[in-house]
Amino acid sequence: MIFYYSSVLWQAVGFSEKQSLEITVITGLTNIVTTLVAIATIDRFGRKPLLLIGSFGMAVTLGTMAYLFGTAPLDPAGQPRLYGASGTIALVAANVYVFFFGMSWGPVVWVLLGEMFPNRIRAAALGLGAAFQWVANFVVSATFPTLKSAGLGYAYGLYTLAALLSFFFVLALIRERRGRELETMTESMRLPGSAAEALQRAR
Repeated sequence: MIFYYSSVLWQAVGFSEKQSLEITVITGLTNIVTTLVAIATIDRFGRKPLLLIGSFGMAVTLGTMAYLFGTAPLDPAGQPRLYGASGTIALVAANVYVFFFGMSWGPVVWVLLGEMFPNRIRAAALGLGAAFQWVANFVVSATFPTLKSAGLGYAYGLYTLAALLSFFFVLALIRERRGRELETMTESMRLPGSAAEALQRAR
């Protein structure tokens, strides 16, 4: 949402069109740089730690933006307006959010998808995982205008909740695979029925 609606979003809260476009460029560059950071460090720090750090950082920055937009004064059209320090803090929070996303969930999810499935179903599973990823992407993008109409504070509050849930999801369910060969990564997975039997025969 921050990528797709960045320019419109910043104009809606008081920035000029030129400033909004400049912010969009900065946001895109931030994402590129942090993705390169993740690529360089994922085998050093591991998948799970990066995801946990990313979820925590995203929750904090989104929560900050939810507070700023939720408490901002409204203009005659009913749109929030950020003035002075509030605008600067929101700008910093948005780009810090992109930093945490770019060094964690952005690239790491695709690495995990390539590692978590047995070889015989990996291609189909990756296709299904990518499909759900883009469906979720579409849902977030399509619902943002409605959430924006209800209030940017509510929209960012919902995204904050999603980031918090992702933290506990990773903490409870994601297994670290750093330093393991691809062929051994699925051995500890709990496979149902015939899949488990096939794995036993392969051993």
